[in-house]
Amino acid sequence: MIKVAVLGYGNIGSGVVQVLLKNKETIAKKAGDEIVPACVLDLRDFPGDVMEDKVVKDINLITQNPEISIVVETMGGTKPAYAFVKACLEAGKHVATSNKELVAAHGPELLEIAKAHHVSFLFEASVGGGIPIIRPLVSSITSDAVTEITGILNGTTNYMLTKMSEDGLDYDAVLEDAQERGYAERNPAADVEGHDARRKIAILSSLAFGKYVDYEDVYTEGITKITSADFAYAKILGSRIKLFGTSKKKEYGSISAMVCPVMITNEHPLFAVNDVMNAILVRGESMGDLMFYGAGAGKLPTASAVVADVVNAARNPKITEIEPYEPGKMTVSDHLKSTHSYFVRVKGSDANAVAESFKAKQIVDAGIADEFGLITAEWAENEFDALCENYPVVSVIRLAK
Repeated sequence: MIKVAVLGYGNIGSGVVQVLLKNKETIAKKAGDEIVPACVLDLRDFPGDVMEDKVVKDINLITQNPEISIVVETMGGTKPAYAFVKACLEAGKHVATSNKELVAAHGPELLEIAKAHHVSFLFEASVGGGIPIIRPLVSSITSDAVTEITGILNGTTNYMLTKMSEDGLDYDAVLEDAQERGYAERNPAADVEGHDARRKIAILSSLAFGKYVDYEDVYTEGITKITSADFAYAKILGSRIKLFGTSKKKEYGSISAMVCPVMITNEHPLFAVNDVMNAILVRGESMGDLMFYGAGAGKLPTASAVVADVVNAARNPKITEIEPYEPGKMTVSDHLKSTHSYFVRVKGSDANAVAESFKAKQIVDAGIADEFGLITAEWAENEFDALCENYPVVSVIRLAK
């Protein structure tokens, strides 16, 4: 019998217990032994819950319990999650987490600690919810060199952008709708400002390129400036607007990385990814394009991904599955030197003169008074920003390559 402790008995933590109990026979067959939730760590009590008598409030009761070999962390945030996970790894216990903030901020150190104590620090559920993407990057694509990762990594913003596109609603209306449905928090900044996607693309990039990518080095724009008028133009162009997290391998051991809204046509593999779904496109030198698609969040999809890590640790108790990154930080190139084509909305009526300055490929009329849209040629970001200062630009959205 393999005993598991769960740190944090909220939505995901209770989902982990639910999956372990509901699928115990299937899990036992795949793990080679029965896996049982031995206790949960939480400051609250849970009268009437299946774990009611197994709630502990002291992390030492877990770290010092030799019968517990695997710990699940679903507390969220970094305090006290970081200290608790570190203590568990140092006590020789495997840890599986869904905590993207923890992995993005402290992943390199925790992987090193896990390696030193011959255990695993696993985080499949930290990116993409129930989508299996971490393990493929670690073990299935090792024969090829990844050149690019692009993903729709946040279900909240994807839902909001889908509703704006399909129903013609403005930002405030779709945010309120997302909050009422439980897709967005009362304070939605982590999602709508792009911080959630930034952490996730940094985690994926670290694994794909083998060196720690600091999420704070990733240039990030959210969706708060996107309006229903932008979608009116997108509809005319046969395009959609999505929030992408993208990283691309460059020469000399660096990458370009960015989170921002992009306009894509139906030729793009992620064009049809709508509502709360997530998708991740991995591009390799030899394998070409691979797509990973599914529920990017939710109690049971995320819990299932955590339990998959638990099963893997149970099957391979003496193996450190995810090796530490190479020493140091990956260099993330200055986004101002990257090149893009842009969709630009400009106030006024003299479209031809402005189009000439922007070297526009197309002028777009959406029937909006006193403005027009342009699809520009490719510009370096710093040159494009300087050019925009000369005109009454309303909004800018990059075109996905």
